[in-house]
Amino acid sequence: MDAPGRILACALDVGESMLICGGEVARVEDTISRILYAYGAQRADIFTITSSIVATLDMDGQVLTQTRRIFQQQIDFDKLDKLNALSRQICRDKPDCAALRRQLEDIARGPRYGRGMMFLTYALVAAAFSLFFGGSFADALASALTALALKALMDSLGPVGLNPVLASALYAFAGGAVAVLALSLGLGDSFDKIAIGDIMLLIPGAALTNALRDLLSGDTISGLTRLVQAVLAAIAVATGFALARGWLL
Repeated sequence: MDAPGRILACALDVGESMLICGGEVARVEDTISRILYAYGAQRADIFTITSSIVATLDMDGQVLTQTRRIFQQQIDFDKLDKLNALSRQICRDKPDCAALRRQLEDIARGPRYGRGMMFLTYALVAAAFSLFFGGSFADALASALTALALKALMDSLGPVGLNPVLASALYAFAGGAVAVLALSLGLGDSFDKIAIGDIMLLIPGAALTNALRDLLSGDTISGLTRLVQAVLAAIAVATGFALARGWLL
């Protein structure tokens, strides 16, 4: 069997991947603990917040502590589901660390939606929300075109690594500016109905949901951290669209 240090590192690899994909804190802590106990740990103490994981393992007469710093979050529920299935397999079969890491790499390299599908999805979602909130078909079309421009901007600036709050405000302002342009070209009837479809693309719904789940689970620090991040992002989105309307419309 692998050394305790390698087992702890592998368990943290799984937990880190889950946290990045959008897993709630309680799920990450439970997964890491179950993996460590499956490999024979006498005690495992895990502390997780949105930006860090600290794990202490007592196994085979050794007490080890390792820490992981989390710098990003990329919501991917399909990958999270696969990581959940992998954690159950690990607890059942107890593979060696080399095999476990190969499986993690396979999940990380798994199939993803292509750029064309992502652009189509953004356009359809924006158009659907525009219609849902009372917009006309012209508003829905303008909202879809705005979403395409917004997605192109997000893909262009994504590798730059902008501050998340600043990025939300910038994307919102750009979306508002395109919505104003669409109106000036006669492609829509109402700025509000065009903008609402694109606002829904930027609202941090998953972050807010996880924040409430963490709070209800008793993970107050993580819940408050995620809640503050979600609220700041929402304020940034509202500010960006308001500035675009106030300055350009």
